[in-house]
Formats: sequence, structure tokens, C-alpha cells
Amino acid sequence: MAVKQISVLLDNVPGSFAQLTHTLDTEDIGRIAVSAASIAHDSRVRLVVNDPDRAAALLSSFNFNFEVTPVLAAEVPLHAGGINAILNPLAKAEINILYLYTTVNRIGKETIVIIGVDKLEEAREILTENWIHLIEDEIYAIP
Repeated sequence: MAVKQISVLLDNVPGSFAQLTHTLDTEDIGRIAVSAASIAHDSRVRLVVNDPDRAAALLSSFNFNFEVTPVLAAEVPLHAGGINAILNPLAKAEINILYLYTTVNRIGKETIVIIGVDKLEEAREILTENWIHLIEDEIYAIP
């Protein structure tokens, strides 16, 4: 099962990101992973939260421009070049990584990366075949 990511398009102005996080905080929706990037007049914030369905309903009620998309969450092996255990098999399978960012907290010692790819199911199979531990529903319980 893929992890649900919420991508929010914000105006690229001071305070818009703070408004988003305040809105989530009012309903005790915690952020597990966050990525933010400016694109000309807009900013795109990607989030994995502890309750994506409730967050989507909340953002909708406040008229935020957002979408919910499936992504993968994978533990990076704990050795030098560990990220290459994820990147190389995907490259070899010609799966394009659209973006990658890390969680704020983690389950064990490994860092967890959130990966947006162009071929989700193929990427899941490739990573599993290469002994990469994928995090699924347990991500929503990370404190």
C-alpha cells in the first residue's frame, strides 16, 4: 500500500506556509515529512501527515489548493552510500524519481525517505527485490 502524500500549492508570499501549518495544528494533525519549494509565484509544499484523510477534509474546508497522491516511503540502509541501494535499482529499471525528501522523525535508526516516482508499482517491486524495507501504514504512527 502506498503512503498518501498531500501536495499543497500556496502563494509564494510571507506567511502562507505558516497559515497551512497553523490550520493543520488546530486539528492536531502532525507532520511526519515535509518538503517545500518555490516555483515563480507559487510554492509547493509536500506533506506526509499522521491522518491524511482528515487533513484533506480540513484543507478542503479552508479552500486550500491541494491534491493527495501515492508515494513510497523507504528506509535508507545504514552504510556508506546507503541511498544508492535505493537510487541505483530504480535508475537501472528506468524509473524516474520525481522528488525525494526525508521524514522529520524515524522508526528505528534508519532515515526514511519519501519518494515520488513515475512508475509506483514497478518501483515498489524493484525496491522489494533489492531488500529495501518499505514503510507503509506504520508511517502514520511515527511520533
